[in-house]
Amino acid sequence: MLADNLNEIKETIKLACARAHRSETEVTLVAVTKSVDSEVAEQLAELGVEDFAENRVDKLLDKKAALKKFSSIKWHLIGNLQRRKVKLVINDIDYFHALDSLRLAEEIQKRAEKAISCFIEVNISAEETKHGLRKEELKDFINQLSSMDKIRVVGLMTMAPLNTDDQKLHEIFSELKNTQNMVKEMNLPFAPCTELSMGMSNDFSIAVEEGATFVRVGRGLFRGA
Repeated sequence: MLADNLNEIKETIKLACARAHRSETEVTLVAVTKSVDSEVAEQLAELGVEDFAENRVDKLLDKKAALKKFSSIKWHLIGNLQRRKVKLVINDIDYFHALDSLRLAEEIQKRAEKAISCFIEVNISAEETKHGLRKEELKDFINQLSSMDKIRVVGLMTMAPLNTDDQKLHEIFSELKNTQNMVKEMNLPFAPCTELSMGMSNDFSIAVEEGATFVRVGRGLFRGA
């Protein structure tokens, strides 16, 4: 079942790339394992998946310890991170997908032993309940990171509202792509902003069509697992 689900998602990514005239090698599938135990996550690693994500610090650390024999795994923290927990996890991750405040960036700078690949979370849909910076705040925020050598802004992240129609999803993801291009044009060495983390189980094919380079899939991978 797990292998079938994985193959189906890979095929969906391939078809979405074809529609957008992109290479499927441009898209990284990030397996969100928050709903499954370490044994199921290990089965996925055995199938060749190398990018794993959790949204809670304790769960990420537990999974990383359980899967330590898979040395090629890259670990993504995708949930909002409390400043008091930065020291517990920041040196155990490869990517952080939810940088959304200067105070959090300062704490990462203080605690990190290496440069952390960060995605800035942008609230493109302007939902009151969502975390993330407004688009108009982004340039000033990025400029404030210039002295922080432990923060590398590799890209932007957004989460589309649930139960949104396809047209609106295209608009949201396209707007994040345009925003990414705006940051790239700033030509900042600490913020190359070449990546886009957007799209989950219910909307990743549309995200890929609009330029996603990282898609975060959980439920779609683990159906029936």
